[in-house]
Amino acid sequence: MNNNIAHRLEQYTIKRPNQVLIVKVLIDEQPDEIAIFKGFSSSLMRPTDFNPDIPVLSETAKIISVDLLASPYNPEVPIYIKEGLTWEEMQSLLTEVGL
Repeated sequence: MNNNIAHRLEQYTIKRPNQVLIVKVLIDEQPDEIAIFKGFSSSLMRPTDFNPDIPVLSETAKIISVDLLASPYNPEVPIYIKEGLTWEEMQSLLTEVGL
């Protein structure tokens, strides 16, 4: 995956601040879950670099699925808007907001 994709997902959450994305990915064959909210990404399974210029989603990451949740995100009681979106389905949502 290239950083353009990570940037598009972050921009989506800026345009839709009432949504949180949970992106399930494989990074170097290791599973990870990335939370994206209001333009910022953070790994839920690995340490996240303090520097926001270092992308959490690497260029080699493969998106498995994307969940859309209502914000504020509460991991104990998540409110799902859409669950298990494919990358193709997520691309349609990105296109809807001009990304």
